[in-house]
Amino acid sequence: MSARGDLWLRLVQSVATVEAELGRILQDQYGIGLSDYRALEALERAPKSELRMQELAAHLQLNQSSVSRMVERLERSGLTIRDLCPDDKRGVYTVLTDKGRAHLTAARPDYEKALEAAIAKHGGGDALAAAFASAGQAA
Repeated sequence: MSARGDLWLRLVQSVATVEAELGRILQDQYGIGLSDYRALEALERAPKSELRMQELAAHLQLNQSSVSRMVERLERSGLTIRDLCPDDKRGVYTVLTDKGRAHLTAARPDYEKALEAAIAKHGGGDALAAAFASAGQAA
């Protein structure tokens, strides 16, 4: 394997390990998965805290079926609701509820702390800083 290929494999393995650790913490402490957390974050950042299902799927890089199942779980937990698009009755929005916002706010400090610890543990901090610095962005 080339040096570049070896570096890529190490990066992928590090990301997978960090994501698994984050997922365990979120599931154990808040009863949500990592994709659920990311969906709640995306909704919080969206105008009116709502996104069309297709937009949420694109944001999370998940297929429509996976997002539909996830939104159904989030809705059963009261973290989101579905709403019809007023301009196009075929369009369905996923909307963050007050309970969902509170759940995200409660989980965020533990997520951030776990993320920092996992990145440090797996040596990713320097790589992230270098990658974003070379791209002209602050890490």
